[in-house]
Amino acid sequence: MGKATGFLELDRQVESYREVDVRINDYDEIFSGSHNLDLLQEQGSRCMDCGVPFCQSSNGCPIDNLIPEWNDLVYKNEWQEALERLEKTNNFPEFTGRVCPAPCEGSCVLGLNNPAVTIKNIELAIVDKGFEEGWIKPKVIESRSGKNIAIVGSGPAGLAAADELNKMGHSVKVYERSDRIGGLLMYGIPNMKLGKDVVERRVQLLESEGIEFITNVDIGKDLTTKELKETCDAVIFATGATQARDLPAENRDAKGIYPAMDFLTSNTKSLLDSGQPDQSDLSAKGKNVIVIGGGDTGTDCIGTSLRQGAKSIINFELMSRPPEDRSDNNPWPEWPVIFRVDYGHEESSQVFGEDPRHYQLLTKAFIKDTDGNVKGIKTVNVDLIKGKLTEIEGTEKTWDAELVLLSMGFLSPEHYLSDDSEIELDQRGNYLSEHGDYKTSKDGIFSAGDCRRGQSLVVWAINEGRGVASSVDDFLANS
Repeated sequence: MGKATGFLELDRQVESYREVDVRINDYDEIFSGSHNLDLLQEQGSRCMDCGVPFCQSSNGCPIDNLIPEWNDLVYKNEWQEALERLEKTNNFPEFTGRVCPAPCEGSCVLGLNNPAVTIKNIELAIVDKGFEEGWIKPKVIESRSGKNIAIVGSGPAGLAAADELNKMGHSVKVYERSDRIGGLLMYGIPNMKLGKDVVERRVQLLESEGIEFITNVDIGKDLTTKELKETCDAVIFATGATQARDLPAENRDAKGIYPAMDFLTSNTKSLLDSGQPDQSDLSAKGKNVIVIGGGDTGTDCIGTSLRQGAKSIINFELMSRPPEDRSDNNPWPEWPVIFRVDYGHEESSQVFGEDPRHYQLLTKAFIKDTDGNVKGIKTVNVDLIKGKLTEIEGTEKTWDAELVLLSMGFLSPEHYLSDDSEIELDQRGNYLSEHGDYKTSKDGIFSAGDCRRGQSLVVWAINEGRGVASSVDDFLANS
């Protein structure tokens, strides 16, 4: 590395978000808007030349980003070359640099006894500078293979597959059932974390390179798989895992209980369509809001509810509060399961005076008013005893709530497409195909992303999109 002692001399410093009291008044990105390049050059020097870069291991980056290389190039102020190294493995670093939880940092060798290198900040700065300087331009496809591929779903897996196959010279059409391209990137992640102008910029770039995008067409309903196959040489299903996990407690039929993704989608669509936050029944304005379940989606529900003007926000977590530091059964280089404060938690704590999260709570029943609207939740505390959740006597409690958002993950893809195409499913209800091969039980149909592997990260979707593209290319070469 350019500065072999950087990790000994410098402490970790991350780029800050905008101030809470400013950012909660709009839906703009929480990031400060400009990068401190001098700071990031210093942080790049903290990369250790560790010999075995675990940031690129199976515990680290799923797309094998050349992290030590571009850390060193940033330290040396070689930003354009750093971008070239970054683009060799990552189709969309402007997405991962914003929304990825950075498993690479969790497995950073420096993280054994010091705070990890600020890999995520550096990645985002490289790609943002690439766009600002005009280094990222449409690539001219020199020749076409004459082969046509249809991709169903325009989330990160579908877009990555489209990008790779287009570069290989194949003609690609991407079908999206919604009115905008991007899938999870467009409607599942709020503007505050991923500005929709960032998504649209990349889509326009892909379109200028020859990819055709078709919206408002639901394959399996508007157009059958059989009809689709008649127009192309291969089909990729990249539909995501959109079947949300429900909570079948008493009075679940009360009005005002919604899957988290319905809430987030509705608000983002309203902002894009009218410039105004959602004002339908899903709006949190003036309501006591309870978010059941955590993770990124739960945090996004908190941040969105706050911006809509919620009266109060509480977040139920079933498990106990994570430890401040790694536990003995969570060693490096595994992802550190520790207590974290994300943007929504920070914002809610500042507005309402306390962290919104309440741990070890089991929802027993919803409470309805005379009109059938939810007005509260009954809970009981639980503890994990010998691997089993056990209710604690005397801990029953009632909470006020006029809006309840269920953020408990996703079970599988919806099955009307698999029914229509007659492909086989695995035991979890996902489209059956193997990682590295991606072929379904029907010849010429492939699957990739969350619909194949289950709910996962954007960076894993990119991994699968790149992988399925390679598999499809091999299939076309031998058919």
